[in-house]
Amino acid sequence: MKNLAYVTPDIRDRLVVRFGPAVLPWCDGLPGLVAELATRWDLDVLAAGGGGTSRVFRCARRGTGAPVWLKLTPEHTIAGEEAEALRAWAGTPSVVTLLAQDLALGALLLQGVEPGVPLRKLAWELSDAAALLTELRSAAHTPGEHSVLKPLSHRVGFLFDLADSMLTAAGKKGLFAPAVLARAREAALGLAAGGPARLVHGDLHPGNVLSGPDARMVAIDPRPAWGDPDFDAVDWVLDGVVSLDVLEDRIGELAGMVPGQDPDRVSAWCRALAPLVAIPRVCGGRGDAGTEFLVALAAGGPSVTR
Repeated sequence: MKNLAYVTPDIRDRLVVRFGPAVLPWCDGLPGLVAELATRWDLDVLAAGGGGTSRVFRCARRGTGAPVWLKLTPEHTIAGEEAEALRAWAGTPSVVTLLAQDLALGALLLQGVEPGVPLRKLAWELSDAAALLTELRSAAHTPGEHSVLKPLSHRVGFLFDLADSMLTAAGKKGLFAPAVLARAREAALGLAAGGPARLVHGDLHPGNVLSGPDARMVAIDPRPAWGDPDFDAVDWVLDGVVSLDVLEDRIGELAGMVPGQDPDRVSAWCRALAPLVAIPRVCGGRGDAGTEFLVALAAGGPSVTR
């Protein structure tokens, strides 16, 4: 177990970029923390993984073998926000189930999703996204007095700051003129300040949706906020698009299948968030037609023709 929970140098470097050098003691203590929680929650730890903000361990319940996931983050606020969103969506088949939590340790225990293949590895239709978005919107959750979730504007500001850091680290600050990013940020913050205040997943894309039982899609890893739920539609309409007319067609088609979705707001969100979608692709060396379209959309220039 200690080998699985050991944080390797490359992962430490990634966590330091996100959280600063203060995360290193957390990395050192992670094997002991995982052992403690495995004992408490009767887990056999089978494999390790994770993204930029957490370490995630695939586990099995001792005695039953039921698949579960142990998720730990050094920033306990992140765990608290995710736990609140998952509790709000409890009973929603299209969202992963929260089984247990210890927010003082930044720990969540999540029910396994089987077969659990990320949707980005599977063929999917816009109607699949519509079903998921409809179910997420169907629960009429609004901010409560004791909510720990922040407004969507906070999430938007964080994402633009992160994108700027990514450009700097990759030596690509010249990719977008400062005025372009400033205009996009202003537009996104304006959208975040308007519209309904509902529960937003905040990081809903085909990599954060898994294949579940009975061909159901199951959303995982929310970065939730209170704001406009049309924010969650952006990645789904932009996926694979290389021209403005196709994008507009997809926006209209999706809005026709998702009750309450506003196609004009989705279109405005796409334009405002296009730099955020384009930057990781460009920094990763992608130069395909879809990436070129995103760069052009972000810059407000002509679309790439079909």
